[in-house]
Amino acid sequence: MSMRLTHLAVRHTDTPLVEVSDLHFEPGRPVTIVGESGSGKSLLAHAIMGTLAAELTASGNLTMDGQSYDLADRANRRRLWGRAMSLLPQEPGLALDPTMRAREQVAEGAGSFTTDRRAARRSAGTLLASLGLGQASAAFPHALSGGMAQRVAFAAATIGDAPVLIADEPSKGLDQQARAELAKLLKRHVDAGGSLLTITHDLDLARELAGDVLVMKDAHIVERGPARRVLTEPAHPYTRRLLAAEPANWTRPCAHAGAPADAGEPLISGEGLAKAFAGQQLFSDLSLTIRAGERVSLSGPSGSGKTTLGNVLLRLLPPDTGYVHHAEALHGGRLQKLYQDPAVAFPSRILLRDSFGDVIRRHRLEPGRLGKLMASLRLAPDLLHRMPGQVSGGELQRLAIIRSMLLEPALVFADEPTSRLDLITQQETLSCLMDQADRQQCALVLVTHDDALADAVTRRRIPLGPAENAIDRVKTAG
Repeated sequence: MSMRLTHLAVRHTDTPLVEVSDLHFEPGRPVTIVGESGSGKSLLAHAIMGTLAAELTASGNLTMDGQSYDLADRANRRRLWGRAMSLLPQEPGLALDPTMRAREQVAEGAGSFTTDRRAARRSAGTLLASLGLGQASAAFPHALSGGMAQRVAFAAATIGDAPVLIADEPSKGLDQQARAELAKLLKRHVDAGGSLLTITHDLDLARELAGDVLVMKDAHIVERGPARRVLTEPAHPYTRRLLAAEPANWTRPCAHAGAPADAGEPLISGEGLAKAFAGQQLFSDLSLTIRAGERVSLSGPSGSGKTTLGNVLLRLLPPDTGYVHHAEALHGGRLQKLYQDPAVAFPSRILLRDSFGDVIRRHRLEPGRLGKLMASLRLAPDLLHRMPGQVSGGELQRLAIIRSMLLEPALVFADEPTSRLDLITQQETLSCLMDQADRQQCALVLVTHDDALADAVTRRRIPLGPAENAIDRVKTAG
């Protein structure tokens, strides 16, 4: 099914958020949008679907197989949802119903659901198993890792076989193997004659999907063309800078700073730790120490227990066996966690300025420091006058980092803290975080699926996985 967009614009009052004159999507040829966080990539997808937030307005025209749709009319495409077009949302944790098991949520999207629910459930179980989630099909969303929730959302979006698939950051939270499987599924959709629009910060995924690549910055498309040409011989300066910002290309790895593993005082000590979840042993007989100023990464496949281990170390979860000791230096709010989904870390119905104001008043902080940190991460002050749902995922992720650094923590547990950021913003954000951490002798425990990022940021790596059961497995970053 072919699709064409003409004169697309998305606005918030008089502020243009997306301005695209013409886009054409052909069956069998994928289109991938990369570019700056907050440039309007996700808004473009929601404008196509008719799912923009109420305070935003869209204009322009969408044509699908000869049928024309006015983008200003939010309701005129609802009958197409799940049948002709489907959206894989950026925030699977918010898109999934917390009261429904994974298989039931996926089954609802099957074409046979209204006539034969048993067949729909069988199809859902088969699809989940093909995504490596056979054992998780009966789980509720809260029992899933970020990567697992992403795959459940993908299954729910694709089980209806809609010919047009829009995938918004589909590889976010996935390990390398799961990302490769995802790419195969997306390409299978294209090979079957479907149209695919993918929005991603993952340039490796863009390379693998091939087709055409569009580069967005400041609400506009600044470069477009075949993926091979754009991602190897870019014409626009922003695209060249984007490629240079891939962690493997960093010329000044952050790992050159930070304290050696045996330098600072112990902040967190764990001895003989073990934890099982939903009948699966995540780790056992694990002992480790995190010291002041140290940078450590937790790596491993999705669902291997990285976030769970972090929560055990933070004493948010009790270990099944073993114990965790915290130094006095961590008391009084000086132990901070950055969540994988920043939307869950902010009250959804409170203005951001009020959320930050509460933190500043409670801890008697210097108010002017908030503005300085926002400026250092290229965030406009007027973002604070919005609700969390009115800013992009990348902007909210940076705001979460700022909130943690305001408290001058002694240790930060960062769970995929830049997963919603473009590569340039990721590099700038991590550099700022590292600078702040160095000044405060703050330790960092980083969860990431990106080996290149782990090597660029941390000195020590602790891998988790089914075959990993030794004490404090360590890899020294090069």
